[in-house]
Amino acid sequence: MDVQSIIKNLHPLEIRVLRAFAPGAELTADKLEKELNYKAGHANQAFSWLSGKGLVEEVRREPQVFYELTELGKIYSAEGTPEDRILLFLKEKGAHTLPEIASALRLDNKDVGSAYGMLAKEAAVKMDENKKAVYAGEPKSGRTAAVRDLLKQASAQETGLLDQKKLTEEEQAVIGTLAKKRGAADAPFRIIERETVVYTLTSGAADVKKALDAAGLTGEEIGSITPELLKSGKWKDGAFRGYNIAIPPPRVIPGRTNPYVSFLESVKDKLCSLGFEEFDGPLVETEFWNSDALFMPQFHAARDIHDVYYLKEPTKAKEIEEPFLSNVAAAHENGGDTGSRGWNYQFDREFTKRLILRSQGTVLSAHQLAKAKIPGKYFGIARCFRYDKVDATHLSDFYQTEGIVLGEEVNLRTLLGFLEMFAVEVAGATDVKYVPGYFPFTEPSVEVHIKHPVLGWFELGGAGIFRPEVTRPMGVTVPVIAWGIGIDRMALMALGLNDLRELFSSDIEAVRLRRAEY
Repeated sequence: MDVQSIIKNLHPLEIRVLRAFAPGAELTADKLEKELNYKAGHANQAFSWLSGKGLVEEVRREPQVFYELTELGKIYSAEGTPEDRILLFLKEKGAHTLPEIASALRLDNKDVGSAYGMLAKEAAVKMDENKKAVYAGEPKSGRTAAVRDLLKQASAQETGLLDQKKLTEEEQAVIGTLAKKRGAADAPFRIIERETVVYTLTSGAADVKKALDAAGLTGEEIGSITPELLKSGKWKDGAFRGYNIAIPPPRVIPGRTNPYVSFLESVKDKLCSLGFEEFDGPLVETEFWNSDALFMPQFHAARDIHDVYYLKEPTKAKEIEEPFLSNVAAAHENGGDTGSRGWNYQFDREFTKRLILRSQGTVLSAHQLAKAKIPGKYFGIARCFRYDKVDATHLSDFYQTEGIVLGEEVNLRTLLGFLEMFAVEVAGATDVKYVPGYFPFTEPSVEVHIKHPVLGWFELGGAGIFRPEVTRPMGVTVPVIAWGIGIDRMALMALGLNDLRELFSSDIEAVRLRRAEY
């Protein structure tokens, strides 16, 4: 053992342990915290470092059980257990039914029933001829008092913990009926199992201690200059720890915005600079706003369970706003005042209340039409959900940038100009093409495609001019161009990625690298 080499690399936490204890003495983290005033965690650090140098070794492990006071236990400690409260209530107020007791004491019926059963076993309560609970005397066993005492003991502890070893056999038996390991929300105590590791200094520690004495190292050496040391002048009389200037400094990583978040903000800034106003809406929508208001027939294939997620509870909204419900229903059934023949079916006013997770960003546009200014320009970045197979260009949880422009002069040329801006200026694509598309709510409709250097051609999003069946039920009579662009896919190009899943990577180093490149 190269003692001189070891003492050069000892931390003050290790030095103090070596100087304070003799080889063979059993040491635990609690002992170091109490006798050396170590903070929580410092003792385990010292043991870990000393073990790596062969100066301490593990002797044994001692399991420990503690009982921690839960939030329910704290309530019981402050207000009394249900048994105590029921017993006092009956003693002072006389006979009552169990529901009356629950109402008066603001307890759940099940808690009152359970507490009554426990008190009945101890002959403290009974039922009279009117099926009312009455006070019959103090509990025969000492369990109720023992529970009260255990709650008091735990409340008096700063940690709220009771050590099993310090409890009597009777207390252990009682607390065993009050504590749970998991799901302890309905129990006054939670069982916590810990393990105490016992160490001892090895024989080599004695030689190191002698070397420390010879070198005059105490473990109290100054490790850093602080304003307090400079102000008081104590640094003049203190000894300093040695420094190894060859050790690389700690890595300093400044906080940065996630690259995808930065990209989303850049898209918002771009649209706001063009005079757009931002809109938003809830993740949970009705079939009405998600589909019906967009003139998507209720028998459309996209309504299938494989495309949207339905809420289990509650399943439906209470109502749909008027006059929009009646206007949209008429557009579906016979066209209403839109000049259309509609879809020619009986519109289901109950089905339209069904709640789902938003499956497309266009639902925000449907909401906005009813309150939009004319002329006006609006956009939103919407998180959407669809039951889809996840791959490099598809996610079941994705974002769209949705936008509408209302005005007498807007037309398809206006729309194509915006789509080119998204494809070229925002996504950074060099190869762009437009192909005819079909959407129930726009006519004409167009899809914009871009070419990725690795993934090839893929659809960036759809767009078109809203049909009168969409705009007129909302009170809009001017042309409205609309688009729904996959902003995740634009980020693929802009951030130089090859897979949408990389946008939500848990690899922090990869995210840092991507942020630096962006």
